[in-house]
Amino acid sequence: MRLSARRWATAAMAAALATGLVAPTAAHAESFYDVPTTLPSRNGDVIRSEPADFFLDPVKLLRAPATARRVLYRSTDTHGNAIAVSGTVLTPHTPWPGPGPRPIIAYAPGTQGVGDECAPSRAMAMGSEYEGPFLSGLLLRGWGVVVTDYEGLGTPGMHTYVNRAAEAHAVLDSIRAAQRLPEADLPDAGPVAISGYSQGGGASAAAVELYKSYAPELDLKGAYAGAPPADLGVVAENLDGHYAAGFLGYALLSLNAAYPELDIPAVLNDQGKQLMAQVEHQCTAEAIAAHAFRQSKDLTEDGRPLEAYLGEEPYASRVEEQRIGVRKPGAPVLVVHSVLDDIVPYGQAAEMVRRWCAQGANVKLSSSLAPTHVGGAIAGYPEAFAWLEARFAGVPAKSNC
Repeated sequence: MRLSARRWATAAMAAALATGLVAPTAAHAESFYDVPTTLPSRNGDVIRSEPADFFLDPVKLLRAPATARRVLYRSTDTHGNAIAVSGTVLTPHTPWPGPGPRPIIAYAPGTQGVGDECAPSRAMAMGSEYEGPFLSGLLLRGWGVVVTDYEGLGTPGMHTYVNRAAEAHAVLDSIRAAQRLPEADLPDAGPVAISGYSQGGGASAAAVELYKSYAPELDLKGAYAGAPPADLGVVAENLDGHYAAGFLGYALLSLNAAYPELDIPAVLNDQGKQLMAQVEHQCTAEAIAAHAFRQSKDLTEDGRPLEAYLGEEPYASRVEEQRIGVRKPGAPVLVVHSVLDDIVPYGQAAEMVRRWCAQGANVKLSSSLAPTHVGGAIAGYPEAFAWLEARFAGVPAKSNC
């Protein structure tokens, strides 16, 4: 049974307003997330798994239409070092109606926070994952789904928020893990796709850029990238003084973890260091509430805004490393973005698409006038579902470059 686009939009809005405003409370480390001293030899190999829950509401009355297993698997960080990443593999209750093996979607989550308590695998079990309605829409179509927690979000260490390479690796290796997990009863080969919005849209876009070199054995049919933050300098400038200014703290923590030589705390004053310490343990809604409209010039020692630093070395080159659009995607891409997005600027995503088109990529940019970042996500649901269905049906993707 499939719900109509209208009913899914209503459910998604309810989830964003109800569950998205409540941060997970399970902050204590769990033994499942502990990383062994020795990791498997191959990226995507499963370290351990266990049965898990996935509720669609915080009262835990409504279960997602799937059997869930929490998984810990091997991946690589920004610098190619082996790491362990956690996630959730979902086997749908809906039979696969199409020909051939059941497809698998790698879902790249949007902004959750950077603390372990914010990991999607924890939020899903608590019924507080605001992207639950979209995930259910994927499951009701009979697709297997794997949701990565990304580097350091669940496992020890700092989550490398909007870090292009680390997120791409985690997404691609999550597919391998789902294929190699016997308990999931998903095909060990066959068609796969990637999907994500906001932070997840950037991760999806980054993954489709890297897949030919990093995971060429995957039968990747395409990637949906909603509202991708492709140019972090532009996004950072937009967030300065914004109601979502707390997200800048996530990005600072991420850059400092991935590139410790930058020593970002050295340019911050006491207020700036305090913000970094606070957002480290604040999930999305809490960070928005605590730091709304904060201006970065009040956080630096010399009173300059953070975007001024991002244009100087040694920061500029590291920020440029995160740019998406430099590498040609290895599969068709659907980019959906609202011109009225108030968090991730539309223009920088359009520039990403222009760069891809210049390289001969198969990419479709679908623009809307849906108000706000959340509104753009809901408006994009029906098109994303239809586009992914067409890829799995073998319909050629049409580029509008």
